[in-house]
Amino acid sequence: MRAAWIFAAAIVLIGLAGSVPAADPSQSPYAGQQSRSIKALSQEEIAALRNGDGMGLAKTAELNGYPGPRHVLALARELRLSEQQAGEVAAIRERMSAAAQPLGAELIEHERALDQLFAHREITPERLAAETKAIGDIQARLRTVHLSAHLETRAVLSVEQIAQYDKLRGYAGIGASGHDRPAGHRH
Repeated sequence: MRAAWIFAAAIVLIGLAGSVPAADPSQSPYAGQQSRSIKALSQEEIAALRNGDGMGLAKTAELNGYPGPRHVLALARELRLSEQQAGEVAAIRERMSAAAQPLGAELIEHERALDQLFAHREITPERLAAETKAIGDIQARLRTVHLSAHLETRAVLSVEQIAQYDKLRGYAGIGASGHDRPAGHRH
């Protein structure tokens, strides 16, 4: 009897599997992106680069107890920032944006140039190497700007404020990083 049930269940599952439409293996996840002005960047990514947004470039800092200045300012009340702390974090944010925005614009232009080299069939191994090296250098500098801002912001906050930040951002709990203070911490 049990064997009959297993056989019937197997028949039903085979029938269900046959009725599920298969994914079209020829359809690329890039479909529709060929109409972008810069194929490698979405409009959202271009806007974020122009605005100096982090775009996940400082995730390693953010998830290891180094808060970002933009989010700290947004949570100023909950973190009970002093006026001095708020001013210092605002200055960090302004310096970060001032450095990130021109790098973002530079990155956009190099991505546009690379895109056009391919589009006009003018790409050569030498031009490819030069453009991708330039893009990589800009990306590294941009990431350094964002990570540095997180490093500076941590130095302005207390251990309790960092713990509260992590809690408010959903990072506290299992796997949360330790919050020992770097040497020379002022607060």
